[in-house]
Amino acid sequence: MYRYLIKPILFFGDPEWIHYFVFSLIRWMHKIPGVPFLVRVLYQVHHPKLEQELFGIRFKNPVGLAAGFDKDARLYRELSNFGFGFIEIGTLTPKPQPGNPKKRLFRLQEDEGLINRMGFNNDGVDAAIPRLKKNKNIIIGGNIGKNKITPNEKAVDDYAYCFKTLYTYVDYFVVNVSSPNTPNLRALQEKKPLTDLLNSLQKLNQATEKPKPILLKIAPDLTDEQLLDIIDIVRITKTAGVIATNTTLSRKDLQSPNQSESGGLSGKPLTNRSTEVIRFLSKKSQKAFPIIGVGGIHDSKDAIEKLNAGADLVQLYTGFVYEGPRVVKRINKALIRE
Repeated sequence: MYRYLIKPILFFGDPEWIHYFVFSLIRWMHKIPGVPFLVRVLYQVHHPKLEQELFGIRFKNPVGLAAGFDKDARLYRELSNFGFGFIEIGTLTPKPQPGNPKKRLFRLQEDEGLINRMGFNNDGVDAAIPRLKKNKNIIIGGNIGKNKITPNEKAVDDYAYCFKTLYTYVDYFVVNVSSPNTPNLRALQEKKPLTDLLNSLQKLNQATEKPKPILLKIAPDLTDEQLLDIIDIVRITKTAGVIATNTTLSRKDLQSPNQSESGGLSGKPLTNRSTEVIRFLSKKSQKAFPIIGVGGIHDSKDAIEKLNAGADLVQLYTGFVYEGPRVVKRINKALIRE
């Protein structure tokens, strides 16, 4: 029903407006008595084969919602009812910021992709805390970044502020230095600044009563040499794992007229490259750290390919938009059959 009826209607409007419209619709529907229970019955799958423990966290299934969908932690409880094993909020920054000028989100329907140049639009990390305090048993990842106006030399201060503010309310952290939509942010992926940043966060982390897993989210556009540096950095800084990958700047083999828009490309065009990065990291590191695979997962085949390449968990974003909520259930059912 979603593919043939709901999606054509949703895809008729502006992508960003539709995103917030659907947000409001889901929130409103979940206020109707019985609807949350019905959604859970329709979409959630429970099976021992899906459960696993990773960096000290017990996941009820390996399919998560990637960062960017629920930036400000406004809808994580409702979204979890659609069968996700975990929800990643953010990217959150210390201060609120509007992001880049609109229009900044584009569909590439011929390619089953999206291009976004949102620019870390969010209400600031402090605004998310009252909503996160309402969480009871949903596994939450906190994706953190720096404000656009913060120079790279002071980026560690922004990440540290977000870490300290979110520490009590999230289960793991994701250091986002790989978005293409904040000027010069990707320069923080270079070996020295990234090592310094992660070491600073680990120092804060180790000073807490119970350290939280800190993961690194990387770009798919890194060279093999840079990926080898990432493996070395993860080892040196004792980073808990890697999320592979963020959106890409590549525009190879696209068909959509929107391909010339600037920003990060996600969805089907990213499927193969994301899997290549996962396989490279897993093989070259000899499976030294967990990997969360994200990028172009639109069906169970895509998810299983990521897991077979070396991912331990997977995340959806664009695939959730294109395929609808049943894609989570289909992936989990396929994993049970494996």
